[in-house]
Amino acid sequence: MAALSPLILSPLLVNVKTNLGSSSSSSIPLFDIASRPTNRYSSVIVFSYKSGNGLANKEKKVLLERYGYDADEMLSQPSTKSKRRKELPKTGRRNEDPPEDPQPQRTTHTLLQVLGGTARRKKLLSPKGMDVRPMMEVVKGAAFDILQAAGGCPASLRPGRWLDLYSGTGSVGIEALSRGCSEVHFIEMDPWVVSDVLRPNLQWTGFLDASVIHTVRVEKFLERAEQFVGNSGPFDYISVTPPYTQVDYGVLMGQISESGLIGEVTFIVVEYPLRTIMLDSCGCLVKITDRRFGRTHLAIYGPTWAQKKRQ
Repeated sequence: MAALSPLILSPLLVNVKTNLGSSSSSSIPLFDIASRPTNRYSSVIVFSYKSGNGLANKEKKVLLERYGYDADEMLSQPSTKSKRRKELPKTGRRNEDPPEDPQPQRTTHTLLQVLGGTARRKKLLSPKGMDVRPMMEVVKGAAFDILQAAGGCPASLRPGRWLDLYSGTGSVGIEALSRGCSEVHFIEMDPWVVSDVLRPNLQWTGFLDASVIHTVRVEKFLERAEQFVGNSGPFDYISVTPPYTQVDYGVLMGQISESGLIGEVTFIVVEYPLRTIMLDSCGCLVKITDRRFGRTHLAIYGPTWAQKKRQ
């Protein structure tokens, strides 16, 4: 082992270079010795070295033992900087998860009512807000008046089966049951609307036993119509009241026309917004009427004989 050169104490507290052994000057580590004459405490040895040229653990141990320190204890302790870095808590917006916005509780109110038939003037529940947009009562009343006149019975609907697509509150299907329909299939994808709005409305009006609820997306229902309704044949009435901005009416009406849900005597009621082009026919059915109510349009398709009757 190379002999250590005697230490040189600097009264000006500056770094003093010493040669350890016979190493070349390029690999000479540096260390500082700070000594204050007026301080009663022992001198502090601070190792200072460039990256790649530090003292080996063996050399550090020799140097520490020479000055009376416990080399094993000092070499085993982590540096003050790394220890402080571990103890500091991680702060800053990047490391913090953004707080989750609490979901507002959904509530209902009674703004709708049945307009005609056996359940006339009975109030219906509807969700507060814009989650579900029921058909306006003026539009609903006009639609049923047109259907009853086209069917040859202005006082009520022809008995039959009704398919209520995008049923929401069930307002349209319940109106159909109140006016003489024998059965309605409600298609609604939102479980909360089904449990807290649609089903209570059916119970309140007394039509739950004449109803079939399908909690499924309309697109999936149209793709697997036979699986959901069996071989009961086409429906007598179909209502289509989707959320305006979430559907492509061309695609939707194409799916309906190609399905086995419509027959030669089926009537289809479609509510749609402005600047939407509706075809003059849907499968074997023709457009009977197309009326405007403010920003809402109402198109009704039916058999050819119903169109001639209106003319």
